[in-house]
Amino acid sequence: MTLKEVYETVGGDLEDVVKRLISEEFAAGLAVRFLDDDEMEKLGAAMETRNIEDAFRAAHTLKGVALNLGFKNLGRSASELTEVLRKRTFDGTEELYKEVKADYATVISSLRAYVSARG
Repeated sequence: MTLKEVYETVGGDLEDVVKRLISEEFAAGLAVRFLDDDEMEKLGAAMETRNIEDAFRAAHTLKGVALNLGFKNLGRSASELTEVLRKRTFDGTEELYKEVKADYATVISSLRAYVSARG
């Protein structure tokens, strides 16, 4: 899988990301480092324990990282979850959280395929 294919899969625009991050190599390095990001784990733990402050913080951080890296689908779903959690309620978050998890899984599997293809 190429980096361009990764971005197509996750609803992003590699050309836009490269414009902001100066080079494709730099964008690729940042994207691959996302594999080590632990915000999704933090979000999952906070959702499970119903810790609203930690859930909001993790969703907000995940949103920001995803949008900065150009992972638009994940950024959108994390943003929607963030806005509900901002109201300090878990009401209506179950489906949004499922969407975030699905979008996150797509990003991770695409990045792993990219890393594998690079050898």
